[in-house]
Amino acid sequence: MTCGSRRLCVSTTTMSSSRCSLFRPCIDLHNGQVKQIVGGTLSDSDPDTLRTNFVARQTAGEFAQIYKKHNLQGGHVIRLGPRNDEAAREALAVWPDALQIGGGINDSNAKYWIGAGASKVIVTSYLFPNGKFSLDRLKAVNAAVGKERLVVDVSCRRRGDRWQVAMNKWQDITDMEVSKESLDMLSEYCSEFLIHAADVEGLCQGIDEDLVRKLGEWVTIPTTYAGGAKDISDLDLVDRLSGGRVDLTYGSALDMFGGQQVKFDDLVKENATRQAKNAVLSP
Repeated sequence: MTCGSRRLCVSTTTMSSSRCSLFRPCIDLHNGQVKQIVGGTLSDSDPDTLRTNFVARQTAGEFAQIYKKHNLQGGHVIRLGPRNDEAAREALAVWPDALQIGGGINDSNAKYWIGAGASKVIVTSYLFPNGKFSLDRLKAVNAAVGKERLVVDVSCRRRGDRWQVAMNKWQDITDMEVSKESLDMLSEYCSEFLIHAADVEGLCQGIDEDLVRKLGEWVTIPTTYAGGAKDISDLDLVDRLSGGRVDLTYGSALDMFGGQQVKFDDLVKENATRQAKNAVLSP
């Protein structure tokens, strides 16, 4: 199962079908621990709704060391609520300028996290005061760290045949629809997108194929999709549906996170093959 098994990779332009989708790792932090949480169950108002698939014995730094060992670039560290700063700093210190940081990022602290070792900062909720998108706030974060250091998280929930950006740990729906128009506008100020399909996140019941297909049509900058991946073949599926324009994050299905469906070592080998192919095909 490698990129090109279903289609021929021919170099054309940036973000074209010449590129192979990659595995992008994650470190989700809750109360200072690495966890895998079912999307949408993390609530500020009712902690009893929380559903956790996995709580790690290893620290965030130990996971960062694993990713560094295998050169798994572009991973994201997400602080889900308070009491996660120390764990986040530990992970960034292990592999400086290689991991992205998200959760509570704004124009005031974005530069601090770059200084702490983050390759990029990921911003979501700050862009939507009272659920309404603020271009001024996006410009402010952009001014603080620059376009190349900024990732916009447009994680979303499905509403019929559309997807609306969700904020505050995916609890609140915003006024922004995930569409070609919105992604084109956002891409003027950021260098990358992170998109969790919150309705399937943590369920290990399959990706949102419709969303991945649409992202392949819409995105013009590097994009990582997360949510529902349950088999190593999902990397081929995302590759095919998106034309190689979208990368994939695995979470609860991974054996390193207590899952039984996907072996981390197998995924590392597959990813190395894809990285080598991308390197050869890069113009």
